Amino acid sequence: MTEPLLAEALIESLRQRGLKLAVAESLTGGQIASRIVDVPGASDVFLGGVVAYATAAKTGMLGISTGLLESRGAVDADVAAEMARSCAERFAGSCGVSKEKVLGVSSTGVAGPASQDGKPAGTVFVAACLGENIQVLEFHFVGDRTQVRNQATAEALNLAGSLLSQL
Repeated sequence: MTEPLLAEALIESLRQRGLKLAVAESLTGGQIASRIVDVPGASDVFLGGVVAYATAAKTGMLGISTGLLESRGAVDADVAAEMARSCAERFAGSCGVSKEKVLGVSSTGVAGPASQDGKPAGTVFVAACLGENIQVLEFHFVGDRTQVRNQATAEALNLAGSLLSQL
């Protein structure tokens, strides 16, 4: 399924369940949020997003533990999980919504061309969090920066939809 169709399906699924969405992006640099707001009616469910590209932004904006980032690096499954959980909680609190009603989605990884934190280009983690349910997927994409970011965006949207379908 293409990114626009994934975004449409996700928005409809959130709407049907009375849920909201927040995103925390690193590697995708706002691309997930962009795909969401491309869909008419996204404002019914989309609370907002944070592009925490720099490691310092992950700690400052999202409250990700400095210890976690120092020990694992920014390209890590636990970092992705914490980004998704934190953005859901922070947007819920800021927008007056119960945190159990906000789906958090995140992306972190290496678009390339060089490696980062000992991880080769194409290494990507996406996460989705709703309440206590957190799912993280790891990918090793092949392609240039744009291709890696596009694949990461599609997989983040896909994971969010998949988590909702399990409810």
